[in-house]
Amino acid sequence: MKLERVLVTSAWPYIQHILHLGNLLPILSADVMARYYRLKGYDVLFVSGSDVHGTPIEVEAVRQGISPKELTEKNHERVVDLFKKWMISFDNYTTTESPVHKEFVMNFHRKVAENGYVFSQESELPYCPKCKRFLPDRFVEGECPYCGYKGARGDQCEQCGRLLDPTKLINAHCSICGSQPLFRKTLHWYFDLPKFADQLREYIANNKQFPDNARNFSLKFIEEGLKPRPMTRDSDWGIPAPFPGAEGKTLYVWFENVLGYISATIEYFKRHGDPDGWRRFWFDKDAKILCFIGKDNIPFHTIIFPALLLATHEDYNLPWNVSTNEWLNFEGQKSSKSRKIGIWIDEALKMFPADYWRYTLMANRPETSDTNFTWKIFLEKVNSDLNDTLGNFIHRTLTFINNYFDGEVPKPGRLDKIDREMLNAINEYFRRVDGCLSGFHIQAATKNVIDLAREGNRYLNEKKPWKTIKLDPQSAATTLYVSVQIVKALSVLLEPFIPSTARKIREFLNLPGKMQWEDAIVPLEEGHKIGKAKPLFEKINLSEEELQEMLEEIRALEEKVSFEEFSRIDMRVGRIIGVERIPRSKNLLKLTIDVGMADPKVAVAGISKYYRPEELLNRHIIVVANLKPKKIFGIESEVMILAAQHDDEIALIQPEKPIRPGSRVR
Repeated sequence: MKLERVLVTSAWPYIQHILHLGNLLPILSADVMARYYRLKGYDVLFVSGSDVHGTPIEVEAVRQGISPKELTEKNHERVVDLFKKWMISFDNYTTTESPVHKEFVMNFHRKVAENGYVFSQESELPYCPKCKRFLPDRFVEGECPYCGYKGARGDQCEQCGRLLDPTKLINAHCSICGSQPLFRKTLHWYFDLPKFADQLREYIANNKQFPDNARNFSLKFIEEGLKPRPMTRDSDWGIPAPFPGAEGKTLYVWFENVLGYISATIEYFKRHGDPDGWRRFWFDKDAKILCFIGKDNIPFHTIIFPALLLATHEDYNLPWNVSTNEWLNFEGQKSSKSRKIGIWIDEALKMFPADYWRYTLMANRPETSDTNFTWKIFLEKVNSDLNDTLGNFIHRTLTFINNYFDGEVPKPGRLDKIDREMLNAINEYFRRVDGCLSGFHIQAATKNVIDLAREGNRYLNEKKPWKTIKLDPQSAATTLYVSVQIVKALSVLLEPFIPSTARKIREFLNLPGKMQWEDAIVPLEEGHKIGKAKPLFEKINLSEEELQEMLEEIRALEEKVSFEEFSRIDMRVGRIIGVERIPRSKNLLKLTIDVGMADPKVAVAGISKYYRPEELLNRHIIVVANLKPKKIFGIESEVMILAAQHDDEIALIQPEKPIRPGSRVR
């Protein structure tokens, strides 16, 4: 069935921290599909936003000693900038603090309550006597009663995916202070979810687009028996609950952030002077709603969100597909900001261009089971797939045309069997990629695009135009004519996955920046003038250990301070009294430094390319002495040395003349 109108959405990320690569997966997957549907000529709108009301935001704000508003405004601004650098093509990326969102959510829930699906009752909820507050679900952690996972939260176990109640947790404790909570009675409002069990069962069972993991989990969840879900929280941060008598309560985040898909659509059309335009996506039956999420969000998108839409009695479009990715682990471990496990999206871009990461993540996308990110996989995808296969084929083809055919697509001679098979393969791979994407098999689609480039290299190697150009120029012309058609197809097929690279290829081919999907199989005409080709990628000549070292060096340099905090920096003169090379590291040195304290301090510094150990011994330098120690390559670095940098030159900051170690820098 041809889709005429597509609303692409991705789960709204909590932004208590910058996102890691696993958090990015649903957003990046949604971007791939939004770009694909735009190329197909559909009416596409791609929306999402920052969830600034979730309990994780409150927890982190408490830990940092700032307000949730201050934390989220700062992080939202950073995330918006990072998404642009990642080439995420949102039409509207907003926040749950948007006035449009807050107004829509409150009116929506008034309607649900008027229809008889909201009731209030007293409940026993956790109360922390030390923090002197009722604890929202995510402020409570403990052991999951179903799978035994010890890091389960009060609303959901991220290990088994079950929705939970804080009273069911084993060895529950406050996530802020660690105290064991008491349970006290408080009045809350509930959504009567069981009333929708039959409708939800039919909707999920008959939805052929749903991936198996989403369908099976959801049907099992329903069969175990739906329970009313609490809609309100005793919290100051969030959207006020719009129910009579609920003054001082806010809406539980999962009863407002999924409605953000609608409010973000409304906000987009209001900004564009078409206040009713959103209805074409949410009520016209030729429109499709696509949600891209991580597997922990399945019940909220397949059960709670559809039930809320049904509760309005307004015939909203329900999600047509909920495309769910499994976990992406890092070197076998779950990503953790506090334990510094994983890669965060700002760190990634400091290491390599966005397209390197986009390709690796989509080629390794966890679609049916959890997958593992390793530096070995990253090197293989960049060096083998992107550089040696894709980049090599395109550069060889275009350089040959420029060198031997004055930069013009040559006129082909008679096509032999190999030529015809290669041209047919272009059409076959086009159909494969199209079929994979239309079925939401993004990983397989990524593989097929690179396989087309691989076939191109095989074809060039078999035809050997560098030999036939002297013996049979017409044969060489035919080979290059066929090869450039592959390049043309790749310039379109790559657009959803690595858009920056795809556009560079079209620039080389002197093609328009914007093209349609079917243009991939429209041949370049003979005589078409192309431009000069440049290398698309750079091979990464680093080991896995050196890549990890590079990441850790970036983190070590991320200690930034504002002007207001500058006066609190403890800068001192230090004298280097010991220098050691760090095993397995080419650039790091362990420096033991006398800074005038009872014990010397250790600094781990990436300066071995610039200074020999013997040059550093007994040198007076400047250090920052009051930073929180950090582990770098397994060694605790207690102070930071100061240096100046220009291009590839590094110079340590030193006092003009020797002075007693420990002297303050003013």
